[in-house]
Amino acid sequence: MTDLTGSTPKTFASLRNLDGWSLAALAAALLVTFPIVTVFVLAVAPDTPVFGHLASTVLPRYLRTTAGLMLGVGIGTAVLGVATAWLVTMYRFPGVQLFQWALLLPLAIPAYVIAFIYTEILDFSGPMQTGMRAFYGWHGPRDYWFPEIRSLGGAISMMTLVLYPYVYLLARAAFLEQAAGVIEASRTLGRGPWRTFFSVSLPLARPAIVIGISLALMETLNDFGTVDFFAVQTLTLGLYDVWRNMNSLAGAAQIACIVLLIVIVLIMAERYARRSQRYFNTTRRLNPSPPTQLSPMRSAIACTVCVVPVALGFLLPVIWLIYDALLYRELAETEIFLSAAANSLMLSSLAAVIAVMIAIILAYGARLRGGALLKVATRLANVGYAVPGAVLAIGVLIPMAWFDNSIDSFFRDRFGVATGLLLSGTIVALTFGYVVRFLALALGAMEVSLARVTPSIDGAARTLGAGPGRRLLRVHLPIVRGSMLAAVILVFVDGMKELPMTIVMRPFNFETLATQVHQYSANERFAQAAPAALGIVLVGLLPVILLSRAIGRRRESLAPPVPGIATAVEQG
Repeated sequence: MTDLTGSTPKTFASLRNLDGWSLAALAAALLVTFPIVTVFVLAVAPDTPVFGHLASTVLPRYLRTTAGLMLGVGIGTAVLGVATAWLVTMYRFPGVQLFQWALLLPLAIPAYVIAFIYTEILDFSGPMQTGMRAFYGWHGPRDYWFPEIRSLGGAISMMTLVLYPYVYLLARAAFLEQAAGVIEASRTLGRGPWRTFFSVSLPLARPAIVIGISLALMETLNDFGTVDFFAVQTLTLGLYDVWRNMNSLAGAAQIACIVLLIVIVLIMAERYARRSQRYFNTTRRLNPSPPTQLSPMRSAIACTVCVVPVALGFLLPVIWLIYDALLYRELAETEIFLSAAANSLMLSSLAAVIAVMIAIILAYGARLRGGALLKVATRLANVGYAVPGAVLAIGVLIPMAWFDNSIDSFFRDRFGVATGLLLSGTIVALTFGYVVRFLALALGAMEVSLARVTPSIDGAARTLGAGPGRRLLRVHLPIVRGSMLAAVILVFVDGMKELPMTIVMRPFNFETLATQVHQYSANERFAQAAPAALGIVLVGLLPVILLSRAIGRRRESLAPPVPGIATAVEQG
């Protein structure tokens, strides 16, 4: 196709000029974005009468509950994350060095795990209310009031306790990057610590804080175990109900599009709000302001503020898990538990390795060629992290089911042989779903790491006759191996915790540690879920250790502690 001047359009010319690495990057980006496109195509199907019924009955309730949940978690994580980050960065008090990494520990516990732990503790038959009734002589609910844990407020509390580290981590990195001269200038102009915080430090850290809140809200939208266990009717739970109980894929896809629309609106609204704002250090003095020693009274308050989230979000749940796991330690030796653990390890390992390989192809292809086309492709590849697992499950299963049915029909017609399910309902489909969901973590880490490799190294390697493949193997991968390891661990741990996608897409009679926890807690057998939950928590400590080491480096370091997560949200 040519225009009136006889020249080839720029788009097609640029496609012809792409090398093998760039074409591979484009193919990988199209592959991982295909499930999302499938969801949109299915949602606009002409025969979807169920959506009108949903819109007039349960959909408004789903929207209200989801909005309330996101609002509560957003406010809770912002207040808790920013407050603790400011305290451990700008002040000195007893235990501050311990809190700097201990405040990350709740990140290791999935929300659905902490939900069943606190239900066991705070429910009517739990030790808290049982002890109160015994001490005060009460007999039943008519004698006293106690907050209901299985409620919207309970879900907000549980998610806030385990998701605030996202805000804490990025806010602390932003506070560490703020130059000493800016803080000193504010204080020279007569502003005290509080006015300096609200008028200088907080606005400068706003982009990082918003990214942290966005991460927390995306995890909130993705949550299935907590809202299902607490009977909080969110869009994610409604999607699952419409799909499985009403047998309407089109209706589920339309609810999925609403979820995606919420994510897009959140990101676009934030970017629009700061469209004309820029955040720069206006001085070369990059060393942060020296921490201020607090008085004994204020030190006690600061310690309390930092102790509460660590105790409630990690220490108490882990102690309770260990206690229950010891009571049912024989379950950890059963074939069912060992099989679930092996399945979790295998599935998460496969997804982590494949995701990092695809991330290397995308990031290296963009480095070699650059251009708007590859930039758009890498951004599309990041979208999966913002999409809830239940939504991606629809986009993965539908095309794979179509492929399986087509192959089966072909072999039946030609050879009289049934091929059955080749992809859908297998480990292949579930692994692919994990890769699409968590690719952004690996891609963000690899992009940031490769960006730090100076172009002169590529030039020197080219001069010595090394082609793109050899440069990658002999030069770039050895340099970025630390980021590769971090990316593998991040994807692996998130795969171990993933619940909604696993429940929907797992093969028949295939259990993971996450689904085992959900099954036990759904049957009110909380203590028996402890061994599997403890295994997930112990694995979840791996990235926490990495992150704590990252933020424990020199205060003047300007490197973001979690480039994979931060870049995923910014580019998504």
